[in-house]
Order: sequence, then structure tokens, then C-alpha cells
Amino acid sequence: MEEDEVAEIERMLVEMKNTSELMVDLAYSAFLFNNKEIAKEVMELEELFDTFHINFELKVIDAEDEVISPDAKLALIRIGIASENIADAAAEIADAVLRGLEPHPILKMVMEEAEETIVRTCVGAGSKLEGRTIGDVALDDRIGMRIIAVRRKGKWFYSPSDSFKLKSGDVIIARGYTQGKDLLLDLAKGEKCEVA
Repeated sequence: MEEDEVAEIERMLVEMKNTSELMVDLAYSAFLFNNKEIAKEVMELEELFDTFHINFELKVIDAEDEVISPDAKLALIRIGIASENIADAAAEIADAVLRGLEPHPILKMVMEEAEETIVRTCVGAGSKLEGRTIGDVALDDRIGMRIIAVRRKGKWFYSPSDSFKLKSGDVIIARGYTQGKDLLLDLAKGEKCEVA
């Protein structure tokens, strides 16, 4: 039981770390490419993160002192607060994008010349991505786009491995060369492809 409790706290901490890292990555991408869709994903993740954080702190507080010492509990709670601050900062960046704040003209000029972009789309029923693993479709090699996150029925998968199988309805976020964006959108779309 004690091992299960510690393992659950570790799992929650990893989830918060991964989520806050993804949020920062997406927030900067949303800002650099003035992408409101990606900014909305960050805001949705922020709401999810708040729940993670509360549940994490409650789990740490409820742990027996024999399992996790009071000093270790304090350290874990501080790590949770730091993660929350990172998530909040990412949400502030995304909020700036959603409010229409324009990047500085120099930054805009750099973005226009950038070879990299970020895209959010879904895997449509009957698309060329449905039912295939990330390794099978080899987007990195074929079109220069890398899937950095997948949302499936409200659950996020970060930096999915080559063995991750894509399903109809998955929302994917990919980063890569601007030339690959339209190709990825074409590969992903199929019947009933809606990005919710």
C-alpha cells in the first residue's frame, strides 16, 4: 500500500512536469506563430493543470508521515507550486495571443522568414493517419513534421513514441517545416474530422 501511494505521487509529479513543459512549448509556439488555436489548447491545459495540482497536493498531504516525511512533503508541495507557476506563465503568454497582442515588428519579420511552424489538427475517420503508428507514417522523414502531443478523449500524450497508434478523433499538435504543414493537414483529414 505504501509503495502504491509513493508510486501514485511520483506518477502525478511526472504528469505535472510533462504538462507544464508542453504548455510552455505550446505557448511560445502560439506566440511566435500568432496561432490562436494552439493558444486555446494552452488555456484548456491550464484548467486541467489546476486540477492536477490540487489533487497532487491533497495526495501528498494525506500520505502517512512514515511513508513520506514532513520535510519531503514540504519539498513536494513546493515543487507542485513551482510547476503551477510555470503553467500559469504559459497561460499568460497564450492569453496575450488570444487577446490579439501582436508580436514586435522585428519578431514578426523573423517569424515570416522562419522555416518552422506548428499545426493543430485532428485525425479524421478514413484518413491516411488513422490506425497507423507514428513510426509507420514517418512524418519526420517524409514531410518534416514531428507530432509533439496527442489529445485523445481529454487525455494528453506528450512526445508520443514511434509505436503510438493514431486513432480517429485524435487531436494532434505537430511542429516542423512550413512546407510540411499543408501535407500534414491533408494526411490527417478524413470523414468527420473536427478539432474540438
